[in-house]
Amino acid sequence: MPDNRVTPELLWKLPRVGSPVPDAKGRRFIVPVTSFDIEKNEGLTRLWFGENGNLRAITGDVSSNSPAFSPDGRSLAFVRKAPKDDKALGSEKNQLWLMPLDGGEPEKLTDMPLGVADPHWLPDGKRIAFLSAVYADHWSMPETAAEAKRRKESKVKAYTTENRFYRYWDHWIADEPFQHLFVLDLQTRVLKDLTPELKRIFPLMELGGSWDISPSGDEIAFSANRTDPPYHEMFSGVYRLKLDGSEPRCISDWTGGSAQRPRFSPDGKWILYGEQEDEAFYADKVRLVAHERASDKHVVLTEQWDQSAAEWEFLDNDTVVFTAEHRSANAIYTLDFARAAASPGELEPREVVRGGWFAGVRPAGGVVFTTRQDLSTPGEVATVTLAGKVEMHSQFCRPLLAEVQQSETQEVYFEGAEGHQVQMWLLYPPGVKERKRLPLLHLIHGGPHGVFGDSWHWRWSAQAFAAQGYLVALVNFHGSTGWGNEFARCIMGEWGKKPYEDIEKATDWLIEKGLADPEHMACAGGSYGGYLVAWIAGQTDRYKCLVNHAGVSDLQSQFARDVTPGREKALGGEPWGDREGMNRYNPIVHSGNYKTPMLIIHGEQDYRVPYTQALETYNAYRAQEKEARLVVYPDENHWILKPQNNIHWYGEVFAWLKRWM
Repeated sequence: MPDNRVTPELLWKLPRVGSPVPDAKGRRFIVPVTSFDIEKNEGLTRLWFGENGNLRAITGDVSSNSPAFSPDGRSLAFVRKAPKDDKALGSEKNQLWLMPLDGGEPEKLTDMPLGVADPHWLPDGKRIAFLSAVYADHWSMPETAAEAKRRKESKVKAYTTENRFYRYWDHWIADEPFQHLFVLDLQTRVLKDLTPELKRIFPLMELGGSWDISPSGDEIAFSANRTDPPYHEMFSGVYRLKLDGSEPRCISDWTGGSAQRPRFSPDGKWILYGEQEDEAFYADKVRLVAHERASDKHVVLTEQWDQSAAEWEFLDNDTVVFTAEHRSANAIYTLDFARAAASPGELEPREVVRGGWFAGVRPAGGVVFTTRQDLSTPGEVATVTLAGKVEMHSQFCRPLLAEVQQSETQEVYFEGAEGHQVQMWLLYPPGVKERKRLPLLHLIHGGPHGVFGDSWHWRWSAQAFAAQGYLVALVNFHGSTGWGNEFARCIMGEWGKKPYEDIEKATDWLIEKGLADPEHMACAGGSYGGYLVAWIAGQTDRYKCLVNHAGVSDLQSQFARDVTPGREKALGGEPWGDREGMNRYNPIVHSGNYKTPMLIIHGEQDYRVPYTQALETYNAYRAQEKEARLVVYPDENHWILKPQNNIHWYGEVFAWLKRWM
C-alpha cells in the first residue's frame, strides 16, 4: 500500500475538533481541540480562541473543556483537570477555572470533591452555576469528601442494589452520587447547592447541555430521570427550579414518555424541550414542545413532521434552529417559533443547509456556529447563515491530510427488503481506476437505529478500510435513522429480517453491477452491526470472513445488559415469556450453521453488550472446530478508545481480512 493513505496511526495524529462556543455577539469563539500522544497513550484538550480569522491556543499542557463566555465577554469560565503532580484527594477531578480574556493568569475557583461539569454564567455576570456530584445522605461538601475518602481507602469494593437499573455503559450506578446544581458567587466566593438532597439521575451519556438558565436569572430548567427506584421504567423529565430555594417541579409529566434538553426563549416566556413517546423504541422521533411559563400550557410543535429534532437552540424570540438527520446527512433547520406555537402542527421546519454532517449548533450574531464534516473530512469549525451559506473557520486537520490520497465516495440507492429503496455509500480504493470486481467489505453500523452518515468516523474509518484495497459498502438498512419514524421502527422484534435482506440485496446489486468480486467478500460490524454479522454467519457462507465487534450473539443472555426496560419489544420476547419470539432471530440458536471464519472482538468493561456475548460466539465456533479468533481488551468498554488499543484493533481487523480475503 502507498504511504500517503489513511492509516490508523494517521487517525490518531489528526486533531479532533469539538463544538465551538461563540460570545454573545458572535464575533469570537472558543473551540476545544484534542490531540493525542500515541506513545503516552493519552490525549490533551486545549482551548483555542478564534477572532477575525485568527486562531490561538489559550490553555496549555493540562486538558481543559466546557468553555463559557461571561455575559460581557471579558472572562472565560472553563473546566480543567488538575496537574499530574497534584496528589490531593479529588485532585484528579475536573474543577472550575476563570480566565480574563484581556490578559492575566487563570484562577482556580473550586475544589469540589467529585469534580465539576458544564458551567453556565448567570445573566448578572457575578455568579456561575455548574453541576457537581454529591453522595446521597452526605449532602454537604465536607461529608461528600469524607465519604469519597472512605470509599477510596476501604478494602471492601462490593456493589449492592435492589434496583432494576444499577449500572450503565461501563460503570455501576448503584451507590453512586447524584448530580446537583450549584451556584458560586464570584465576589463573596459563597457556594450554594441549589438542589439539596435531590436524588434524580441526570443524563448519563450527555450531561453537558442538559440544563439552562432563564434570561432574568430567576429560574433554572433541567432534565433528569423522573421515575423512582427501582427504575422499572426509565423516563426522563424536564424540571423547573426557582432560585428562591423552592423544590424542583416536573413540568413534563403530562406525557407518557421522556422529555429532555430544556431551553429558555430569549424573552423568558417559553421553555422549549424535546419529547419522545415510546420507551421501548429509543429512536422514537423527538418532537419539539413549547411550555409557556406563565400559563403552564404545553404546545407540541412538530408532531406532523417525520424527522427527529436535536441540538435545538433559540436564534431569537421568533426562530428556533436545530439539526435533524435526513437521508444520511445531518441538516440544519429553522422553525418559525411564534407561528408554530400559535398554530401547532401546521408549520414544518425549513431546511437551511444539507450535505455532510453538522454538529453542536450555537447561534450568535445572527449566524449559527457549528462543526461540519463529511466522509472525507474530519470536523472543523464553521458558521452557517440563515440563507444556507457555510463558511469554514478552522483547518486543524488540513496539514496532515493535504498529501493523503483518499477514497472517492458515491451515494447510491438499490431495491432492498419489501421493494423499498435503500441508500448505500460506496468508497473505492484510492488510486484504483478500474472499478470492476473489487474485493467487497460491508461495514455494518450499530444501533440498530443509527446511520452511516456522510461523516468522518474515527473508530470505524471507512477511509482507512478503503485504503487497504477494499470496495467499502455502508448500507443504511431498514431500522436506520434519517428516513422517517416508521422506517426506523419497522424492525422492532425482527432484528434479523429486513436488515439482513438489505445487506444481501446490496451484495447482489454490487455483483450485478460488476463492482464486487463474489469470490472476495467480507462483512464487519460493531454492536448491532456485530449482531447482524453473527446472524449472517448462521444464514449464509457466501462471505470469506466476518468481523464481529461487541456484537450481541444471544438475545436471552443479552438481558445482562445495563438498560432492560422495554427490551422485550425490541428483541421480540423475553426469557421468561415469549421465548419463541425472542429466539426467532437469535444468532446463537443458529450457531450450528456457523462456517465462515469470524474475528470476535470485545471490551471487558462493556456493560451495554456484556463481553460474555463474545465468549459465547467464540466458544460456539471452537466447540465445532470452526475457524475463529478472539480479542478481548480488559481496559475498554463498548468502544475501543485508547490510542494504542485502537491501533492494535485496526491491526487485528486488517490482518484477519487479508488472511481470508
